[in-house]
Amino acid sequence: MIKGVDLTVMFGPGVPIAAPRPVVDALQSVTVHENSGETQSGFDLLFALEKNSPLNTIFLLAGGSALPILRVALIATVNGRATPLINGVVTRTELNPGTGGAPAMLKVMGKDLTATMELFDFSGLPYIAMPPFVRVNLILAKYAWLGLIPQVIPSLEGPPLPTEKLPRHQDTDLEYIRMLAGEAGYTFFMKPGPAPATSFAYWGPEVRIGDVQPALTIESGSPTNAEELSFTFNKDGTEIPIVFIQNQLTKAPIPIPIPSAIPFHPPLGAIPPLPPKITRLRDTARLNPFEAVVRGFAYAAQHADAVTGTGKIDVVRYGRILKARSLVGVRGAGQAYDGVHYVDSVTHELTRGAYKQSFTLKRNGLLPTQTSVPA
Repeated sequence: MIKGVDLTVMFGPGVPIAAPRPVVDALQSVTVHENSGETQSGFDLLFALEKNSPLNTIFLLAGGSALPILRVALIATVNGRATPLINGVVTRTELNPGTGGAPAMLKVMGKDLTATMELFDFSGLPYIAMPPFVRVNLILAKYAWLGLIPQVIPSLEGPPLPTEKLPRHQDTDLEYIRMLAGEAGYTFFMKPGPAPATSFAYWGPEVRIGDVQPALTIESGSPTNAEELSFTFNKDGTEIPIVFIQNQLTKAPIPIPIPSAIPFHPPLGAIPPLPPKITRLRDTARLNPFEAVVRGFAYAAQHADAVTGTGKIDVVRYGRILKARSLVGVRGAGQAYDGVHYVDSVTHELTRGAYKQSFTLKRNGLLPTQTSVPA
């Protein structure tokens, strides 16, 4: 499609295989939404549909009931480095008949593998003496045939005593896992890779440590590699949570304010704002002290980001694919916003002749915490 960029399209009802040449030739554009947390990742494929194209029977059948599941895997290779973009399933198709001699256009839409976890309701299934992370592993084991690899971090909550509490499944697998993640202060999402047609199912804390991707540079002459980059500062959404721990002797609640800085979620801005709001988490008094503090840390981390950035890059000029759920440097945006930011979401937009990415960044405060970032 583009010099230095190669896109591999795979699909199939079981294990995805490389798409035949006519399907690849008909592909006009690809959009992949790579999100984190509560928002599912997804994709849109736009095809020019000829009269005898195999797409007439493949993707249109997937949009109906003939094929219960049609998997799609997309891998982009930039400068010899392959990056899985998404491993998902088709959820919807739209056909726009051509007029005036123009070919018909077929739009294929889908979501990541979390879409398969919304199909059945397993409410009432008991989990005897199982802590949350064991329950999550047991649920994810059902989807191993889809190439799903559990990446589950144990939480602090121990196994419940059968004589005191019997946890039961609620709603679909996706809703129940998200509920358990919320109670533990965790997040849950699908991360494509490490191999084509496989995905990591991550259930654990939102981690903001690790390698920093090369800097997004703006207004810096020849080193500039970002087409658009802007930031906003809004402290109204920041909050200080207060958890309550119950004294076992007096039964009196003890309030504890929780800071937003935690080991796996260190501050990326040197000067965080003073949160204008104090929130009392009243439901924590029924938890043990460890669980209550973890719930407070999770709430504080989710309400600590005052800086939001948005922008757009040309992947060929940037030299690599910007990855979501990781760190990236920023240069040329001014002293207040330069430094390291967390990449919250990325949208890949591929057309014939161009590969663009739009992205959202977030950080807890102003001014960088380190003097330099990778170029």
